[in-house]
Amino acid sequence: MGASSNQTMMDTIPVLEVRSVTKRFGNSVVANDHVSFTLHKGEVHALLGENGAGKSTLVKIIYGLQQPDEGTICMDGAEVTLKDSAMAIEKGIGMVHQELMLIPYMTVAENVTLGQEITKNIFQLDHKKAEDTIKHLTEEYGFDMDAGSPVYKLPIGVQQRVEIVKLLYRKANILILDEPTALLTPQESDKLFEIIDGLRKQGKSIIFITHKLKEVYQIADRMTVMRRGKVVATTTPQETDQQALAELMVGKTVETNKRTRQSIHQETVLKIEHLSVEGNRGQKILDAIDLDIRRGEILGIAGIEGNGQTQLAQVLIGLLPASEGTISFDGKDIRNLNTKKIRGMGVGSIPDDRQGRGLILPFSLKENLILNRFDQPPFASNRLWEDWNAVDINANSIKNTFDIRATSVDVTVGTLSGGNQQKIVVGRELSVPLKLLIASQPTRGVDFASANSIQQAIISAADKGTSVLLISSDLDELLNTADRIAVMLRGKIVGELQAKDATRESLGRLMLGVDS
Repeated sequence: MGASSNQTMMDTIPVLEVRSVTKRFGNSVVANDHVSFTLHKGEVHALLGENGAGKSTLVKIIYGLQQPDEGTICMDGAEVTLKDSAMAIEKGIGMVHQELMLIPYMTVAENVTLGQEITKNIFQLDHKKAEDTIKHLTEEYGFDMDAGSPVYKLPIGVQQRVEIVKLLYRKANILILDEPTALLTPQESDKLFEIIDGLRKQGKSIIFITHKLKEVYQIADRMTVMRRGKVVATTTPQETDQQALAELMVGKTVETNKRTRQSIHQETVLKIEHLSVEGNRGQKILDAIDLDIRRGEILGIAGIEGNGQTQLAQVLIGLLPASEGTISFDGKDIRNLNTKKIRGMGVGSIPDDRQGRGLILPFSLKENLILNRFDQPPFASNRLWEDWNAVDINANSIKNTFDIRATSVDVTVGTLSGGNQQKIVVGRELSVPLKLLIASQPTRGVDFASANSIQQAIISAADKGTSVLLISSDLDELLNTADRIAVMLRGKIVGELQAKDATRESLGRLMLGVDS
C-alpha cells in the first residue's frame, strides 16, 4: 500500500481506537502502560514486540478477555465497553489464537457454526443447511475447503482458514490473528497472505501478530512496536527497514545468526537405520527412517507438523518404543532404553511441548533448572536432600546467561511468559556438556531477540562438538542454523539437502510432497 493510500486511511475515523490503556497485574507488573493504538477500515496492522512486551495483554483487552485499569476503547468514534469475548464478537471483533481451537472429528461446518448452530427446530440441527451456508461463505471469500470434511483430514493451512471462516460466519469486521503462520509451510503462508489481502480489499481490518519480521513486509500497511508495556513506534514498511524494526523491538542492535559452515568431523555420533514406530491402530507413524549425525553437526528436520517429527524425537529420548530398526548412539545400541539411561549417556532434550514435557509449571524457576539432575552432585550429596545453596547458584547463573526475565529464581514458572519458559528449558539442557541435543521447535512462540539467543546457544554447542538434531517448522531457522536438512512427510524421509543448497521454496515443495 503506497504513502497516498496510507494518508487517505489516516484521514478517516478508525474502526478501532485504543486510548491510553493501562493494565496492571499486582503492584509491580504494568503489562500495558498508557498504550494507544488505531486500526482503520481495510488495514492490516502488524503488532510487534518481544515476549512480555504487552502485545497479548493488549489484544486480550480488545477481545474482551481482560479489562483495562485505565483508558478507553472506541469503535467508529464511539466509546465501547467490552466486558467479555461474547460482547466483542457482538461488536464484530474476532480472534484466531496461535493454538487452533478446532474439534478434530467434527466437520468444517460443525466447527464453524459451533455455538451458533443452524437448526430445523428446537430439537434438531439442520446439517445440510449448515454445510450449504458455510459452502456459500467460503466461496464468497475465495476459500478452498469442503464444508462436510472432518477437520482432522485437512492440512494445517486449511485448518487455519477454518478458524478465519468461524470469524466471518460471526460477521467479524475486525480480525485478530495471533502468530497465524507459526505452523505453515512457505506455500501455505503465501496462500494465507492472499486470503488476508482479499479480506482487506473487502473492508475487513486485521491486527496481525507475528515474530517473523519478513512477513510484516509482505502483508502489513502499518506496524506498531511495543517494548516493556509501552508503544515505542508506529511506522510503515516504507519508512522502516527490517534491521531498524528489530532494534526498535529490543532497544539495541541485533545481529542475525547464521552458522559459519565448518568442516564436519567424520565421527558418526548417531546412526538410525530402518527405524519404524507403530501407532495404536497398527499404522506406521515412523516408516523406515534412515539418518545419521556426525560430531558437531546440526541436522535439521523440516516438515509440516504431524508428519512424525514429534515421534522421532520421543523414540530417540526413550519416551516411545520402536517397532523396527536400530538406533546407535556413540557406538552403543540405545533402542528402547529408558529416558534416564539415555540422558545419562549425554543426550539432552528440548521438547516441542515445553509446558507438557519440559517444565513443571507449579515448581519454581530454580527447581525446574535441575529437573535433569536433581539427584546428582552438587545439588544432592545423597538422595535424601538437596543443597539449596548450590541450586540457587546454578539457577542464577543460567538465568543471567540466558537472559531469563524473572524477578527471582524463586518465582513459579507458570507465571512467566512463554518465551522465558522456553529459555528455562534451553538453559537447563545446555548448562551441562552434551554429546547429542535433540531440539524440537526450540524457538517456537519466542520473540526475535530470544530466538536469536537460543539459536546462538545451539550453534555454540555444536561448535564445541555437540551433535544436534534440530526439528523446526521455521525454515529460516533451519537454513541459517543447520548443516544438512532432511524433510519428513507421512513418517518418511522424502529428501535431504545441504543447507547451503536449500531454499524455502525447495523445502516447501518437499514438505508438500511435490518433489518427493
